[in-house]
Amino acid sequence: MIDLSFFHKLDRLSLIINKRITSNYTGERSSAYTGKGLLFKDYIIYTPGDDFRSIDWKVFARSDKLFVKRYEEERNLTVHIVIDLSASMGFGKNTTKAEYASMLGLGFAYMAMKNNEKFVIGTFSDKLELFKPKKGRQQLVNILDRLNQKKPTGVSNFEQSLFAYKKLINTKAYVVIISDFLYDVNQIKSALYRFKHHDVRLIQVLDPLEKNLEIEGDFKLRDLETNEQMRTYISPSLRKTYLSQLSDHNAAIKKACDEVGAKFFPISTETNVFDVFYQALQDPHLHR
Repeated sequence: MIDLSFFHKLDRLSLIINKRITSNYTGERSSAYTGKGLLFKDYIIYTPGDDFRSIDWKVFARSDKLFVKRYEEERNLTVHIVIDLSASMGFGKNTTKAEYASMLGLGFAYMAMKNNEKFVIGTFSDKLELFKPKKGRQQLVNILDRLNQKKPTGVSNFEQSLFAYKKLINTKAYVVIISDFLYDVNQIKSALYRFKHHDVRLIQVLDPLEKNLEIEGDFKLRDLETNEQMRTYISPSLRKTYLSQLSDHNAAIKKACDEVGAKFFPISTETNVFDVFYQALQDPHLHR
């Protein structure tokens, strides 16, 4: 349960975060989006659908790979925050992943509100739900109430939910997707490519037990989404295999993010939420 005192903590956070970071998150700031005839920003790998006129043929001659130039464009932002509230996000001993993800989502919405940006918060499990863009603190309070009422439930439909959300974005946007991202990497990659022309942050929220698996012995495990159960013995060898597979999974997500210029932040629910904001907002892509 998130209460209004969380907003007071966010008020204090806005005074602590470096002014250079917050000043680059304002309604009239230069946002890091693709434009025409403007300042060069960076390169992304060419994919079908990109404007072939933006290919840098000099880079191709050196690397034998197709890269597209991206430019910076001045425009107002709409901040989109998409939160996974499928049943698996209900996992957690003290703070569930869903509660933590909701606090993060509210924090990003608050940052947008403080700087006069429009924001949208969407949630998904088996279906997508969202709040329309508005400005003002009352909208934030309404979202807090709605998130407190929603319980993590249902089987996640990650790829289709993100596809549906992308159709709702009509202008360049700052997109924050908060989930445990324990999905097939191909689904994540497919969804990411739909958002490749936007400024995207993926924030992976895992419980410390999921992140470290510091247990040993006989356990009965239950899938929170399908309710299927299995009994297993967690040995040091199994833990090592699990951690290796999780590391490979996250490395694949980061690689997919790198290909489209997105950023990936894997965190634990033990991490102070304000540290996450600070880390995400001081990303060099937000600096001028």
